[in-house]
Amino acid sequence: MTRIRLIDDDDDLRGALCQTLAIAGLQVEDFAAAAPALIGLERDYPGVVLTDIRMPGMDGLQLMRHLQGVDPDLPVILLTGHGDVPMAVDALREGAYDFLTKPVAADRLLAALNRALAARALVMENRRLRRTRQDASLTHPPLQGDSPAMIHLRDALERVAEADSDALITGPSGAGKSLVAQAIHRLGTRRSRPMVVLDCASTGEAGFEILLTGQEAQPGQRQPRRPGLLEKAHRGILCLERATALPPHHQARLLALVEAGEYWPAGAAAPRPLDLQILATADDGNGNGDGTGTGLQQGLSFRLSRAVLRVPPLSDRRGDVPALFRHFLQQAADRLARQVPPLTDLVMARLAAHDWPGNLRELQAFAENHVLGIAPRTLPRPGADHPALPDLVAAYEAALIREALRACQGHATGAMALLGLPRKTFYDKLTRHGIRPGDFRGPPARG
Repeated sequence: MTRIRLIDDDDDLRGALCQTLAIAGLQVEDFAAAAPALIGLERDYPGVVLTDIRMPGMDGLQLMRHLQGVDPDLPVILLTGHGDVPMAVDALREGAYDFLTKPVAADRLLAALNRALAARALVMENRRLRRTRQDASLTHPPLQGDSPAMIHLRDALERVAEADSDALITGPSGAGKSLVAQAIHRLGTRRSRPMVVLDCASTGEAGFEILLTGQEAQPGQRQPRRPGLLEKAHRGILCLERATALPPHHQARLLALVEAGEYWPAGAAAPRPLDLQILATADDGNGNGDGTGTGLQQGLSFRLSRAVLRVPPLSDRRGDVPALFRHFLQQAADRLARQVPPLTDLVMARLAAHDWPGNLRELQAFAENHVLGIAPRTLPRPGADHPALPDLVAAYEAALIREALRACQGHATGAMALLGLPRKTFYDKLTRHGIRPGDFRGPPARG
């Protein structure tokens, strides 16, 4: 049943309204004052609010303004006396959904409520679909994890997708910058349009204009007209992979076309409009905007600096490594038509102790080698690049604690039970390894 939250201090009128709405098949939650009506009125309340304006304590306008802070899309319909009509008109400008003058006829009341309920249903459905898209996009294991860096990254890429903003995605080689660009495309308003990828490191000096604007059909040849990248990416996304490898004058030419908002396709008789979202990836330290071949041309750098997302290295998200490794193991086993091999203590110790300078790419290669049975089966000698046994044991212990906290969603009591540790020992180990249970509870859900 559809819900209406009714607030009016006039008991007789409130009773009559409740009866009218109940006969129409609507579920009514009635209150004599605004303050108690706020309980349970949260962002995803699946109904609308019908409130009198003049009430003791918090009046209807104050209630409406408070609810706008909770959810600007929650419809609030005001009940007014004849003398309150100018006030209600002003409230419409502030965001009230509608106002009705008392006494209100049943058909007019139900018509207004049904319009508001339809609007609310549409908002709720759009939010549900958006959450579904987010879940589908962000459950890609390399973008998962409980580290503060990954939580911040996921929040940032969602905001870039919502804002349809240009962005620069930085991070070390192999960390997953391309995956972030793909997630922005899947979550954003341009998801129904293509994301065209230009590998700037493989773009030669000659033929760049043809690459951008295309090539018209040659007379006497069977080769058809070839569209350029700008035509393919129009109203979609152009992703510049390894953008700092593109020569500065090519960067400047691309920027000029994008900012002009139009271009001349090869063979066209008139310019065509150009609407692009630009995403660019760059290794850490290269997007410096210095106008040299080692960085971004200044104008392009300023445009992309509207949003800068940094993808953390695996060394900053050690607690995510075991889950990522299992994902890559299953992926490799499926592709190679083999069984997933068991995870030995030696393998787990390696996962926990190694710094993974090659990031996701190196971890994925190690998983494939493990599936093929060619991964190293002995411990390396301790040295500058390889930890000694005590360090391996400590890293393995920390990884187990993180996994237990993740399984228990950050609840220490459950993690203690999983690990079979007394309280004092458990907290001593948390302190020793610098682990905080709160990091595994995740951010509050966003609607």
